Amino acid sequence: MPRQTPPRRRSYDQYCATSRALDAVGDRWALLIVRELLGGPRRYTDLLADLPGVSTDMLATRLRDMERDGLAVRRRLPAPANASVYELTERGAGLLPVLRALATWGAPDLAERRPTDAVRAHWFAIPLLGPLGAACGGDRVLVEVELPEGLFHIRTGLAPGRPSYGDGAADTAPDARLVMDADTCRALGEGTATLAEAVKEGRVRVRGEGAAARRLRGEDGGGSAA
Repeated sequence: MPRQTPPRRRSYDQYCATSRALDAVGDRWALLIVRELLGGPRRYTDLLADLPGVSTDMLATRLRDMERDGLAVRRRLPAPANASVYELTERGAGLLPVLRALATWGAPDLAERRPTDAVRAHWFAIPLLGPLGAACGGDRVLVEVELPEGLFHIRTGLAPGRPSYGDGAADTAPDARLVMDADTCRALGEGTATLAEAVKEGRVRVRGEGAAARRLRGEDGGGSAA
């Protein structure tokens, strides 16, 4: 039986770095799948739940494309989980700066939430990475962020390529927890407010008693949360 040749990837057929990048991640849903996987390994059902509007066929197709292009891999978790998860390769994880730049560029369009807009708390994580990392002075700090829409966590000071955020509570005790609403979180991510200002105004509550929490509250000699 002759060996089947895999279908040719659609291409812009342009000798251009931007064109090559769009060949790999320019299709609909591709970068949003990357957004989910940047938070760590996810099961297919998790991806389906956190990508409202995607069809099962489209999700399966995009994941196959990402495996083929070396952006993601699928692996089996050991017992007792016995489930398959998808995770980014090093090349796939390298798209984090791209997602951060897109989030910055698109932030002004979030000024008004549309009635049809779905929302997940961890979607606010990427814009918050820079401001929170700066507030923590580049140190390795684990922070949970609590919004009315849900909970996510951010790890600052990690080496490039390691998951720096995730959905839900962290798997270890956090150094601090920030409690705020989505509008405040958006303002922090956009840079129209600083964490120091938001804490002082009572828009952000910082829970925790360790050094990181005190620093984020602006204690211990005048914190660097600005």
